[in-house]
Amino acid sequence: MSVTSRYKDAWEGFWNEVPGDEPGEVIWDADPTLTAGLHLALYEPLVDAPGLTLLDLGCGNGTQTRFLADRFPRVMGLDLSAAAIELARAALAAEGDRPSGEISFRRIDAVDKDAVAELHEELGDCNVYMRGVLHQADPKDRRPLVETLAVLLGDRGRAFVVELAEAAGARLASLAQAPDGPPPKLQPVFKHGIVPGAVADAAAVDLFESTGLTVLAGGDLPLTTTEYEQDGSRIELPSKWSVVGRTG
Repeated sequence: MSVTSRYKDAWEGFWNEVPGDEPGEVIWDADPTLTAGLHLALYEPLVDAPGLTLLDLGCGNGTQTRFLADRFPRVMGLDLSAAAIELARAALAAEGDRPSGEISFRRIDAVDKDAVAELHEELGDCNVYMRGVLHQADPKDRRPLVETLAVLLGDRGRAFVVELAEAAGARLASLAQAPDGPPPKLQPVFKHGIVPGAVADAAAVDLFESTGLTVLAGGDLPLTTTEYEQDGSRIELPSKWSVVGRTG
């Protein structure tokens, strides 16, 4: 099984159009201190085995992955898009020598059960950071994606999952219908048929529990973007976060 060709083509097209020359070119690619940094404060106290490889599932161009590598001994960024992985590797090379954890990037179809099983066999149980992947996946891919999460975590791993809340869908719709059109950094998202904010709040929890995972903690947190309102204030979108893993 693999993701729908529509979904794959949408992301390949999106990342192929990102220049990659400057930080913040992508709407959700905010400074990690405003995103992954806030998430780690919630996540790290619930990580039982911090020495496991941390997988940044849906890493995009790797901005958050590089930040995570300052806190974990081994981090691997995973993404469906070959263009995204190229951008991530180029940014890492431009950064030069790193004094902190080992970091690498790899392309993977996260609903390909054979590829996921091979990755788990290679790395063993992993911790996972997944930001904004489930909510824009095609409906038929959502359960397989959570099943992938369960495989990668195994018995010892913990995942931090943050997804746009239902309310974000209405917020994005209002931005899209603004008199002057969507904000510039949101336009490529709509252009490529990517539909963020499409998962009901309760649906994610149901998916976790149906695959044998337990929600250990959760709550609300604004998702910071790199785009701004006309008044100059930064656009923030409502999101839901969860820490999940196996218990017992």
